[in-house]
Amino acid sequence: MYLIISGTNRVGSTTLKVAKEYQRLLQERSVEAGLLSLEGVNLLTRDDSFMKIENELIIPNHNYIIISPEYNGSFPGALKLLFDTGKSHSLWWHKKAMLVGVSTGRAGNLRGMDHLAGVLNHVKVTVLPNQLPISMVDKLMDEEGHFTDPGTLKAINQQLDDFLKWTVAHKQA
Repeated sequence: MYLIISGTNRVGSTTLKVAKEYQRLLQERSVEAGLLSLEGVNLLTRDDSFMKIENELIIPNHNYIIISPEYNGSFPGALKLLFDTGKSHSLWWHKKAMLVGVSTGRAGNLRGMDHLAGVLNHVKVTVLPNQLPISMVDKLMDEEGHFTDPGTLKAINQQLDDFLKWTVAHKQA
């Protein structure tokens, strides 16, 4: 099972558009993937609504596609709170993640993906080595939120292919 996480709580974010595009590309491959947007999620308290997200989305899934925007040279605090508020041993341990960094700048959140990979490794999530930085993301998508740049689409499809093969080859026991 796959879960795409839009790693910001910012309303109307490009990150969520990218997450939905990844979901669409997976559907073209006949791969079901849920989508977790952090918009409107109370990440400060492990209350009933947070536990519902844990039980219905995070725990049942073993493979995560995390789309993370660049915030001040790293990844958003809202995404960090997702890990901090949850019970890491039951939520994340021994699962897999694929990282996508997005920015309107030129580095595609490379540094943020390094930071995020460190946090994920700490909570015992194995990270796919093929991490994709998508720079100038606002210039690579059309008004409907679809990628139009052939090189970017090729890189995204290669990353998805790598992740799907990797997760099938290393299925959760």
